Amino acid sequence: MAGLDISPTHSNRDLRDEIKDYWSDRAATFDLDPGHKIAAGAERAAWKVLFRRHLGEAGGRRLLDLASGTGEIAMLCHELGYRVTGLDWAEPMLDRARAKAAAAGADVIFLQADAERTMLPAASQDVIVTRHLVWTLVDPAAAFAEWFRVLAPGGQLLVVDGDFVSKSRAHRLLSRLLGLTRRPVEGGMADRHAGILSRVHFSTGARAVEVAFLLEQAGFTEIVIDTRLGQIHKAQLSGLGWKRVLLRSSEHRYAISARKE
Repeated sequence: MAGLDISPTHSNRDLRDEIKDYWSDRAATFDLDPGHKIAAGAERAAWKVLFRRHLGEAGGRRLLDLASGTGEIAMLCHELGYRVTGLDWAEPMLDRARAKAAAAGADVIFLQADAERTMLPAASQDVIVTRHLVWTLVDPAAAFAEWFRVLAPGGQLLVVDGDFVSKSRAHRLLSRLLGLTRRPVEGGMADRHAGILSRVHFSTGARAVEVAFLLEQAGFTEIVIDTRLGQIHKAQLSGLGWKRVLLRSSEHRYAISARKE
C-alpha cells in the first residue's frame, strides 16, 4: 500500500538493558571468580579493615550496597553491624543474594533497581558502598548526583573500583614475564562484554582522579583516594595464585571515600 512504512520495528532496548541481561547471564558462575567471591578468613578480614578505615564503625547505620550482585559486600557489611539494603538490576543475582541472607539468618533487604536510577527516597541512607560498579556506568555524573540525593546529610560514600582497561607499561611487562594472559570472560560472552565496555562512559578505563572529579562535581566533599589494597590482594593468594596476585597489585585499583555535607 502506498505510504505504508513496512520497515522492521526498531527495538527500544538500550545499553542499560544489555548490561542487565549480561550480568543476569553471568549470575550462575559469578561466585566462582575469586575476584568476586570474598573468601572466609583473611580476605574477609582484609575487606573489613578497608571498610572500617574509611567508614568508621557501623553503629547500626543504614547502608545501601549498589550493584550488590550475589550479596558478598552486603553480607560483609551486615556482619560489620550495618542495616543493609542491597540493590541490583539483575534478578538472578538477587536470587542468589537472598538465598545467602536466608541461609545466614541475616536481615538484609535486596531490591531490584538500576544503580543509576535507584528510585529510593531522598536522604534515606547513611552510607552507600559500591564494588566494581563505576567502570560500567553509562552516565556517572547522573549516577553520582542520584547517590548524593539518596544520602542523608553527613552521609558517606565508599567506591571500590579500578581501571580494568588501560594497562601500564610495567603491568604489560610483568604480564609477559609471568607468562599470564587476561582471563577470558566465561560462557563465551567475551564479545558481549567488549561491546558493552566500548559504549560505557569509562570505556578507556576508570581512573581514580576522573572518578573523584565527577564526585566533586556532584557535590561530594572530603574525597580521599586510597590505593592501599595490598592486604586484600595478599589474602586472595589461595584463590588467584601468586602470579595473578602480583599482577593484580600492579593494576590501578583503588577505594574512594567521600562525604555529603
